[in-house]
Amino acid sequence: MRKLIISLAAITLMTTACTKQQTTGIHLENLDTTVVAQNDFYQFACGGWMANNPLTPEYSRFGSFDKLGLQNLEQVNGLIQELASKKHKQGTVAQKIGDMYNLAMDTARRDQEGIAPVQKTLDEIAQINSREELSQVLGAAMDFQLWAMYVDADAMNSSMNIMNEYQAGFSLGEKEYYIDNDEHTRSIRDAYVAYVEKLFGLFGFDNAAERAQTVLRMETRLAKAAYSNVELRDPQANYNKMSIDELQKLVPQLNWRVYFQALGVELDSLSIGQIPHLKEAGKMLADEPLEDLKTLFAWQVIEGASSYLTTEIYMTTFDFYGKVLSGREEPSPLWKRAVGIVNGTLGEAVGQMYVKKYFPEENKARMLALVHNLQKALGIRIENLAWMSRETKDKALEKLNAMTIKIGYPDKWRDYSALDINTADSYYANLQRASKFEQEYSLSFLGKPVDKAKWYMTPQTVNAYYNPSSNEICFPAGILQYPFFDMSADDAFNYGAIGVVIGHEMTHGFDDQGCQFDKDGNMLNWWTAEDKAAFDARTKVMEEAFNRIEVAPGVHANGAFTLGENIADHGGLQVSYLAFTLNEEAKPAAERLQERDGFTPAQRFFLAYANVWAGNIRPEEILQRTKSDPHSLGRWRVNGALPQIGAWYEAWNVTPESPMYIAPEDRVSIW
Repeated sequence: MRKLIISLAAITLMTTACTKQQTTGIHLENLDTTVVAQNDFYQFACGGWMANNPLTPEYSRFGSFDKLGLQNLEQVNGLIQELASKKHKQGTVAQKIGDMYNLAMDTARRDQEGIAPVQKTLDEIAQINSREELSQVLGAAMDFQLWAMYVDADAMNSSMNIMNEYQAGFSLGEKEYYIDNDEHTRSIRDAYVAYVEKLFGLFGFDNAAERAQTVLRMETRLAKAAYSNVELRDPQANYNKMSIDELQKLVPQLNWRVYFQALGVELDSLSIGQIPHLKEAGKMLADEPLEDLKTLFAWQVIEGASSYLTTEIYMTTFDFYGKVLSGREEPSPLWKRAVGIVNGTLGEAVGQMYVKKYFPEENKARMLALVHNLQKALGIRIENLAWMSRETKDKALEKLNAMTIKIGYPDKWRDYSALDINTADSYYANLQRASKFEQEYSLSFLGKPVDKAKWYMTPQTVNAYYNPSSNEICFPAGILQYPFFDMSADDAFNYGAIGVVIGHEMTHGFDDQGCQFDKDGNMLNWWTAEDKAAFDARTKVMEEAFNRIEVAPGVHANGAFTLGENIADHGGLQVSYLAFTLNEEAKPAAERLQERDGFTPAQRFFLAYANVWAGNIRPEEILQRTKSDPHSLGRWRVNGALPQIGAWYEAWNVTPESPMYIAPEDRVSIW
């Protein structure tokens, strides 16, 4: 990794192998020029795209991300189908990819097999006769749990891996679905109970209605004890390292040494994520009727299997999660679901094929130049912060200098030789083996040094991430395409699109969560008390600004829940715009970008940013995402973010008469 040297000198020019004149990258058909840009910038920049890409029955939301994701799915599907159409030697990666795809596509076989593939697990649950068995049973179980265990870096010693515990056991995911009492949430709960009852009936259980009420009661008990999404964003509160003996005292209802022995690991300590939830789960193991516990375990098994058995069972699950929760009218085509399964089980093997065909090396070189320019720009902004002391600035710059950059694909690929995919067994059985393979892969890192080369997304993924425990930013090959990145487009476009994405991920290292981790990824304070108080005051302005946004009639955005992503959007815009302007200033006057397609370079920067978030969304999905998604909705990543950016006012001549105008003294100013 290159070390950053902070300087006020001009940023290195972003080079490209292209010799012909570059395009603006702006597709004019995406615009809605009937709208005044200063009144509703999202509609102006994205209205044409929205009209040209209406929601189909398959989608609850369809945006630029989804459109690129669909393109990637089609590309990957072509690669997989080529393998699936031929016979391959058993045990080869080609055989595993092809056979897993064919198993996923074979609905006739699943309809014939019925619930038989899952019956053995259900029988084993039915045969639990005493609470004393639960320590062994839960440790060995893959399909049912009241909590989750996973291996990751120790937040206080980021060079070593540790076992981590996390709240689980309630299928609706968000605790608000169990405790809120507005009309919409009550209707969701009623539909959920009906869904649980129907699925129990399809699996041949008696007293299905009574079992559904049992599931709701027990999941509600777990959900009430769980942390909210806002509480989950506090790294300090979700790290509780303790010895096995201390865990035994905390939750005495289980024999934890037996549990971990059944899990197949040896450990002396671990971090408990959400203590109130785990304590409540322990109490449930002791005071809930054993038959009710078995009902909950059976529910987790059958719901977990429901997407991989008969068509009727699959559609029952879709009817609730797809239609009721998200407003979708039809499920995704079978081939898309099959590609998703192959990506999920053999992701890096597929990724290796993907980058070979679809990711030219020159794309990686141009991205590296962009990233280094963004690093330098963020360094300059840190240097110029009036609210931060020299002491804290030096620590922030150290962290920025130490940031690892991953672009395109891993330097080393995963080994899938231990994964057995065999068409002699059911689709569900193969997926179970794949899950076991993943579990053993994760557990293999326990107690070992963190593998800094490990990737947490596949190369074909349309996304990016910042990992605080390793202080790294990662941009898979999948996202390095239009509308995020375009080798044929000029700098105004690429800085406005992928440049802001890069700045977004960098800023995550300095958002309300990332700022609690040092340059090495340890959860250690590097702030003076005065600087942290100033930072918190500035982020509070951001939180309150988004709290005021009404996303649906009577429903407001959750500024605390979305704070980290909103800070990252804000930082990404500020940092990338500075990098862009310095990049332009470094060019000879004759080469600087001029007005093209009717827009100045600065205007095209903001149009490119807005087009990244173009999309249509159903009312049900708005409500669901407001509860569950830490990102603001696409419209508000534009209309909520840009009015906080001074350069946007200058580029578009936004005056106090504009409904989007915010007085300078009231705008967010952080990084």
